[in-house]
Amino acid sequence: MKPFTNLSQQENRALLKFPAYISMLAAESNDKLDDIEKKSAIKFAHIKTYSCDPLLTEFYLEADKNFENIIEQLDKDLPKRKELRESAINRELLNLEKIVLKLGEDYTSLMHRSMESFKEHVSKAHHNVLIDLIFPLPMSGLTE
Repeated sequence: MKPFTNLSQQENRALLKFPAYISMLAAESNDKLDDIEKKSAIKFAHIKTYSCDPLLTEFYLEADKNFENIIEQLDKDLPKRKELRESAINRELLNLEKIVLKLGEDYTSLMHRSMESFKEHVSKAHHNVLIDLIFPLPMSGLTE
């Protein structure tokens, strides 16, 4: 099944890795994808299958099928040194952006918002709920 009929099979396969690459980029803020971030990303990918915009439902249903394997494989295959890893991730995200632009304005906008939510979710995987109780307003350097 192809989430986007106007893309080639190769482009669709590449695009299905978009949430995994975004998750990897978000995890790079602490130098690697740890178990908490990986579990958070996997759970979020599954949640997206029923919480995303209806235009992206088919995409997320397909992405969720192999998300865990993809993110584990990317973690193994990407360079280990932080700067090389980030560079490889950013290079792939640029390639994926070219594919996303082929989807048209509506899909592109939705995909960007959706990937931003992925990045935010994984970035906050280590967030402590206790901090919200003690400091309900964001404080730079302390809660961000």
